[in-house]
Amino acid sequence: MPELPEVETVRRTLMELVSHKEIKYISVFWPKIIKHPEEAAQFQDALVGQTILDVGRRGKFLILYTDDYALVSHLRMEGKYGVFKKTEPVDKHTHVIFHFADGTELRYKDVRKFGTMHLYKRGQEFNTLPLSQLGPEPFSTDFTIEAFASKLSKTKRNIKAVLLDQKVVVGLGNIYVDEALFRSGIHPERAADDLSNDEIVRLHKEISNTLSEAVQKGGSTIRSYVNSQGQIGMFQLELFVYGRKGEECRVCGSTLERIVSGGRGTVFCPKCQVK
Repeated sequence: MPELPEVETVRRTLMELVSHKEIKYISVFWPKIIKHPEEAAQFQDALVGQTILDVGRRGKFLILYTDDYALVSHLRMEGKYGVFKKTEPVDKHTHVIFHFADGTELRYKDVRKFGTMHLYKRGQEFNTLPLSQLGPEPFSTDFTIEAFASKLSKTKRNIKAVLLDQKVVVGLGNIYVDEALFRSGIHPERAADDLSNDEIVRLHKEISNTLSEAVQKGGSTIRSYVNSQGQIGMFQLELFVYGRKGEECRVCGSTLERIVSGGRGTVFCPKCQVK
């Protein structure tokens, strides 16, 4: 599932491709992707004649802003956006097409059909699900050490599970939780309320640093991720632990191990991350 760096990269490339394009009409081939409003026809009718003015992001969600609406889109496992000429063949996994007045099309493809789209009047998107319960952005001033420490002190869940919780801090998934924990020298099974102040400060810093570096590299291409221009990310070349079970630790040379933590496959170094 794309995490913050991948979604941010999609946002940036998508902005270049669709900014100020007018929507002529919309084709919906898999209505279940449209979660709000309840009827896909309402979704289609509302956006006719609207112009895409901006593309935002909140956590792992893209937000396409038009004159009057905010389209909240989650890519889930396999969702992808791309801009095509209307004369180009339509892939069988294309489920929503935004037909623009200039003859181009924004196509949403999703092999597994897990992606979602919610359409709200502008200004209402943050007052209801799926955005209303999200925690702070890791690059924002709201993500303070004090607030982060307070949340960790109130739960005995292991730190891996806590960091996957989007109510604590948004944008982290399996890849970047593993990486931030390794860089912080913290075992994924440590209880959140057991972390020392120094460990919390270090983890807070490494969450921001890891995500920032990944954004600069265009995210990590694991399996099928590409941005809106079909380009792969390059941060996977920098990964210390994720996906490297049985390989040597790049810091100490120990063999990396894999466990299930927070319900997810988790790779860590038994020497650098002592429980």
